[in-house]
Amino acid sequence: MNHLTTITSAHTPALVQAAGERAQRRFWEFFVNNIRNPNTRRAYGRAVCDFLTWCGQHGVASIEQVHPMHVGAWVELLTQESSAPTTKQRLAAVRALFDWLVVGQVVPVNPAASVRGPKHVVKVCKTPVLDPSEARQLLDAIDVTTPVGLRDRALIGLMVYSFARVGAALGMRVQDVFVQNRRLWVRLHEKGGKRHEMPCHHNLEEYLHAYMDGCGLADDPKGPLFRTIGRGTGKLTGAPLPQANAYSMIQRRTKAAEIRTKIGNHTFRATGITAYLKNGGTLEKAAAMANHSSTKTTQLYDRRREKISLDEVERVLI
Repeated sequence: MNHLTTITSAHTPALVQAAGERAQRRFWEFFVNNIRNPNTRRAYGRAVCDFLTWCGQHGVASIEQVHPMHVGAWVELLTQESSAPTTKQRLAAVRALFDWLVVGQVVPVNPAASVRGPKHVVKVCKTPVLDPSEARQLLDAIDVTTPVGLRDRALIGLMVYSFARVGAALGMRVQDVFVQNRRLWVRLHEKGGKRHEMPCHHNLEEYLHAYMDGCGLADDPKGPLFRTIGRGTGKLTGAPLPQANAYSMIQRRTKAAEIRTKIGNHTFRATGITAYLKNGGTLEKAAAMANHSSTKTTQLYDRRREKISLDEVERVLI
């Protein structure tokens, strides 16, 4: 334990260090043992450290001295500086940490349990959505005579046609693309350890075959499906493509295709779901294809109403 304390003490917030070795161990166990998703771990880590730093700046010497008043004042400040969803997420991180500390008998009560976050009602997600013609324009604009072009078209196509999250797409291995019933299928590893399998749209099947055959990936079934490009070589490496690199790629491809809509990694999931529903798909099946546990989540991606709104706006003839 002393060895662990030596390693982590330089990165442990001062308020946790002041509570002793047992508190430090429990603090790190919250992130290492309790949170499996790396993105959640990173977001919660930032939120917790920001809160504890703020407490230290306002006279709190140890996590044992944090009271609901401190949490409430911090949340009030956040509501002035950040959006409601961001504030709620950060409060959730602090609340989860102190729940963990209470169970570990580091603190007697959770000071964040009684603090309410800002009210936030979401009916439609803010993720920009491409018109089907724009999505087609983007895919057709990619030069697929190179490994990077084959990779980029396959990745974007996967997110559009399978409604895959970018994290699940980038986490795929070559063996997660497989043949079943004479059709190509993909296996996505979603949040919470969920495994989701679905058949490929014929366009996606073409993109994946072209990418995997053109880059010789079949010989490395356990390797990452989407990989970085070696500097100066133009060839795939064995390293998985980071999410930040995927975002940069999408921005470059969008600009090259002269698409003015500002999009991100999640745009293609929303674009695919909206296109499916516009073409007569059902909300229940869209939820199953997107691996949503509730159709309420899928409804957030349904942007068909925007078309109705635009049509109605054009009725204002002056």
